[in-house]
Amino acid sequence: MTDTSTVKSYLPWLVATALFMEQLDATIVNTAIPSIAASLNVTPLSLKSVVTSYILSLAVGIPVSGWMADRFGTRRVFGTAIAIFTLASVLCGLSVNAEMMVFARLLQGLGGAMMMPVGRLAIIRTFPKSELLGAMNFVILPALIGPLLGPTVGGLIVHWASWRAIFFVNVPVGLLALFLVFRYMPDYKGAEPRPLDVIGLILFSSGTALLSWLLEIFGEHTLDMVTMMLMLGLSVALLAAYVWHANKEEFPLLRLALLKVRTFRISVLGGFITRLGIGGLPFLLPLLYQLGLKLPAWQSGLLMMPTAAAAMGMKLIAPKVLARFGYRQVLIVNTICIGLTIALFTLVGPGTPWYAIAGIGLLQGFFNSLQFSSMNTLAYADVAQKDSSMASTIASSFQQLSMSFGLASGSLVTGWFLGRVPQTDQVMVTSALHHAFLALAITTMLSSLVFWRLRRGDGESISRGKPQAQEASAQDSAPLSQA
Repeated sequence: MTDTSTVKSYLPWLVATALFMEQLDATIVNTAIPSIAASLNVTPLSLKSVVTSYILSLAVGIPVSGWMADRFGTRRVFGTAIAIFTLASVLCGLSVNAEMMVFARLLQGLGGAMMMPVGRLAIIRTFPKSELLGAMNFVILPALIGPLLGPTVGGLIVHWASWRAIFFVNVPVGLLALFLVFRYMPDYKGAEPRPLDVIGLILFSSGTALLSWLLEIFGEHTLDMVTMMLMLGLSVALLAAYVWHANKEEFPLLRLALLKVRTFRISVLGGFITRLGIGGLPFLLPLLYQLGLKLPAWQSGLLMMPTAAAAMGMKLIAPKVLARFGYRQVLIVNTICIGLTIALFTLVGPGTPWYAIAGIGLLQGFFNSLQFSSMNTLAYADVAQKDSSMASTIASSFQQLSMSFGLASGSLVTGWFLGRVPQTDQVMVTSALHHAFLALAITTMLSSLVFWRLRRGDGESISRGKPQAQEASAQDSAPLSQA
């Protein structure tokens, strides 16, 4: 039997490794689409489904992951997720046609969907709240670094080897992760197994999957506007029907009553809005560097490295910053700082020195890392241990939606300002990107208003290891006993 201290030492590494695989694969395939299309004898546009299928399966799989963890245990579900993800990676690399590739990516997304909430749940239940900040601060790094490294790593692999190697690199990592799972992953189960909300699963998953798909294809003219609006209305109706269903169901798929916990609600909703600005950066920055500055892909990738380096360095400082200033002050000020650094990219043009661009990237990574560390840990400050599984599932579902919204908003805003100007027009492309950065910066700064609803002592059970005031705790937790 592995002792608790050993589990605490290895579990963050295990979860971080699995999440890194999942986040990296969400973007690494993008730069390989032309090579994959040539190999499979199809057009690059027809392989758009290879990208969207992964995102769709994430949207469908995440909501049911909490129920599976409660029913079958975190060790079995997390190990199965890694096994599915690794097997699907092999199938992707062996694909002989587009249909096989899409099926393999759907399977890969389902594996990835179980990794994120179940891994986070294991962390929450293993570490006391006084130690949760350090553990979560380490685990969220893949979410910051994966999307930044994905296009660069994918481009380098395609340049030096076959596109199939993009997927095969997951095999040794997956096998190592499986070994660590069955050695160090604790096996937590729900105290009282609840029935699966099948109707809720159909309503919520179909609504989020349809909405995510529409966001991915919006602006590509593959559907006429009337059809797009009808499908958008259908997705909204499905999600509204789920809310109505969840309020009546005794054991809903996602217990939305948990949002009555004030700090959890502010963290989830505030994070959702904040990611609308931040989420567009992995899409916009490569366009700025490659189309606006005319840099090759490898140099564009190098310019994104300072952001990843700053994000890693920030994990050493975040606990002290939060302990010193508190969640309320940090999130209000830091959200504005993120918006200002996004706005600084409007000053980047063909004549901008590389070290100035790297400096902005360092600031961006620094503030982004602090933001995600703060939002992701504040969410569990006042959530009872028995509700941690549901809280993790809800937070992961909202984060997946916000990622889709963020990427879509970046492309939509850029397309709006670019209009019908050819993408070969360097001056106009750069101007359109500058306008997009400014719009996303304003959106991000406005999201700081959500965090004004925090109180001065919120989150001290995590940042300082202090229990929340009994009055506030009783007020915020009372609805849960009735839900």
